[in-house]
This record gives sequence, structure tokens and C-alpha cells, in this order.
Amino acid sequence: MPNAYFIFFELVIYIQFAICLRHAIKHGAPNLIKLFAGALFGVLLELATIRQLNAYQYGRFILMILDVPLCIGVAWSCIIYAVMEFSDGSSLPYFTRPILDGLLALNIDLAMDAIAIRLGFWNWGQGLKFQYFGVPYANFWAWFWVVSSFSFGYRLVALRTDWIGKWLPSFFGITIGLTCVMFTNAFITFIIPFDYHTLTIAPVLTGALFVVIVSRPHFYQTQVDPLAFWIPFLTHFYLIIAGLISGVILDPPALLWIALSMFMLALILHRTSFQHILLQKSQ
Repeated sequence: MPNAYFIFFELVIYIQFAICLRHAIKHGAPNLIKLFAGALFGVLLELATIRQLNAYQYGRFILMILDVPLCIGVAWSCIIYAVMEFSDGSSLPYFTRPILDGLLALNIDLAMDAIAIRLGFWNWGQGLKFQYFGVPYANFWAWFWVVSSFSFGYRLVALRTDWIGKWLPSFFGITIGLTCVMFTNAFITFIIPFDYHTLTIAPVLTGALFVVIVSRPHFYQTQVDPLAFWIPFLTHFYLIIAGLISGVILDPPALLWIALSMFMLALILHRTSFQHILLQKSQ
């Protein structure tokens, strides 16, 4: 039976899914398809990656699909749905938005992964001092490509006004996303020598950030649903609280400062939504 930290982690994810589902129902079938396709994509990519790389394994959650927790697939769906909602409210050029989507996902994982392995949610098998507090740098490479490739595949046809644009974007998201993830996994693991991982990953992620910055995006150019705020907020908040209660976030103390920094960055990025929520509460 999973311990309380596992149970509440699953609960937080399913609450996030309910928030996204409410929005999807309100905005029509394509959004519903995108949300559920994201969950399918998440489960499939986890099953495929575990078998492709044999690099990590999950702890035992309540709901499992083979060796992958259902909540992990659902979490991918919520993250993808939320970051795309946010980037679609920006002034970024349409096909630059997947880059921002991937970077927004990293804001969550830079705080989450090192705490999660200390809580036993998953295990990289490298000890807690390996690279990024026990997390391989290649994990952040993978996070970027998982989210940006699904986003790109989805957007490839989403602007079409015919039946393809209405019913097939999620299919393209899953297909292109899985293809890209399997290729980039193989590239960083089997082609690039281990000693050159940092020299490969850092320029790609830095270049992605540079592209977004030079585009000088205006956020909240159009209305953004509060779900774009709630998904990162709930994840950051839960992990900080769970990390403090368990004490793992202080092993080492730098984890606490990183988690708080990523939390503050999320609040800054989503400050308009945050302010709107506070205003509604005060009325």
C-alpha cells in the first residue's frame, strides 16, 4: 500500500485533471480530445522510455498501468494542457510557442524531480549526489522534448479550419511526440558520449530560452484561464510542503531554495491570473 506522500501526490494530480477537464468541457470536443490524448501520450511515452532506456523505475502507486503509475500519464496531460493554454495567450509566433511550452515544463521539473526521488516516487538508481541532486541532466533534456514535441505536433494542423484541424491535432501530437521523444532519448543516450551530455543539453536549452527572450513575448495578450496558474502552483506547493514535512527538501538545503525559486518564478509568470484569483476572492 502506498504511503501518504504517494496518495496525496496522486490526489493533487487528479485534482489538476479535474480543473483541466472543467475547462475542456466548456471549450468543446477538440479540447477534451487533447486532454485525454495527453494522458494517453504520457502513459505511452513512459512505458516506451522505461523499456528503451531502462534508466529509472517507479514506486508503487495505487493505480498502475504495468510499471507506470496512471497519475504520471495524467500529470503529463495536465502540464501540456496548462502550458499550451498559457503560451496561446502570449504574443509569441505560433510555431515558437512549443519552445516556451517545453521551458515552462522545466520550471516544474527543476523543483520536482530531486524531491520526488527522495520521497520514493521514482528512482534513477544513481544515488542522491549524481549530477543534479541524483537526477541525470538528460532528464531535463527529455522533459523539454516531451512537451515541446507534443505541442508542435498538435499545432501543426490545429489552425486548419476543416475536419483535420478539428479532430486530428491530438493524433499528430501523440505521433510526432512519441517519435521525437524516442529519437531524442536514443540520441542523448546512445549517440552522445556521457561526458558530452552537458555540452549537448545546455546549448539546446539555453538556445531555446534565447529564442523566447529575443521574441520579446507579451503574456496575457489574450485571456488565459486560471488553470494555467493552478497546475504549476499545486505541484510546487505540494512538493514544498511534502518536502518540508518529510525533511527531504533539506537534503541538501539547496533543494529548498531551488524549489522556492521555481515557485516564485511560476508566480511571476502567472501573476495576472494570481491577481485575478485574489480579486475574485475579495469580492
